[in-house]
Amino acid sequence: MVAPSRIHSLETGTARIGLILNPLGGKARKRHHVIKQILAGMPDIHQWEVSNASDFDTSVKALIQAKIDWLIILGGDGTLQGILNRLFAWLPSEQWPVLTIIPGGTTNMTALDLGIRGKPDHILRRLKHYLQQSAPHPAPLLVERPVLCIEQTGREKVYGMFFGLGLIARGVKFSRSPIKQIGITGDIFTTLIVLRSLLGTFLGRPHPEWAPVQIATVNERGERHEENYLFVLVSALEQLLMGIRPYWGHEPAPLHVTFVRQHSKKFWCSIWPLIAGRGHSLKKEHGYVSYNTKMLELLLDDEYIVDGELFHASRQYGPLHISVSGPITFLVL
Repeated sequence: MVAPSRIHSLETGTARIGLILNPLGGKARKRHHVIKQILAGMPDIHQWEVSNASDFDTSVKALIQAKIDWLIILGGDGTLQGILNRLFAWLPSEQWPVLTIIPGGTTNMTALDLGIRGKPDHILRRLKHYLQQSAPHPAPLLVERPVLCIEQTGREKVYGMFFGLGLIARGVKFSRSPIKQIGITGDIFTTLIVLRSLLGTFLGRPHPEWAPVQIATVNERGERHEENYLFVLVSALEQLLMGIRPYWGHEPAPLHVTFVRQHSKKFWCSIWPLIAGRGHSLKKEHGYVSYNTKMLELLLDDEYIVDGELFHASRQYGPLHISVSGPITFLVL
């Protein structure tokens, strides 16, 4: 929970404001010149650019030292993920700034889930207008979201809003190929990746890039079950790109989990219920499982993604443990 003093500073117009820009993000890159022009007219905001790990380290350490009350992140899901990892590592949660996301990446799931839509320069102009108004400012719209914490023995913790395995991770890996150079971003780009993954599944190619993910799960009784899955996702967000909500659990827990088994029955007929939030009609015995939880453990040797960034899990380090952290507070413009 963010400190009340941060909220008070926002309402009285006394907040120390910082902004981190990733100029390499899909949307930000297209509008970099106009974004820089707007930012030049906002000299009272501490500003940093990030394009590599060293930049992330420097900027987050600087904003902590400057005691920033309100941090604006102009970037995509990967930029947010990089900042979250450093904030969790270096700053107690009660000392965090309030966060605002301006969607400037190739994918912007967290911003869209918070209801923040539009071109980054247009949103930045609205922000500038808001800051130019006389204090006190209108009460800010604050939204809380939980955060995933992914741990494995001997590895650094990874924090983020979305975790994916199987076709999801394969699709992200494909998106790092030359297709990214065509300049398409956002929902259109994601649609292309999803269609390409589904086409590979339909063709049944034995190539490793289409391989299902093999996972061993352990239940509360200590019983181990191994299975092959087309994909697995865990999300702290209420909806994903294109407005889809591919989970349908009813448990009062913050993390949404969905497993789709390899060779699940009526897969092609099930795609629409999966993406339209109507998965309650899908049956566990047919290979579709979804529930809400506070934690889960997975044993696997495979790649996984967190907010579009690729990582690798290995069974030699024990289970991959996914739990909930936060919540963190976002200010929605």
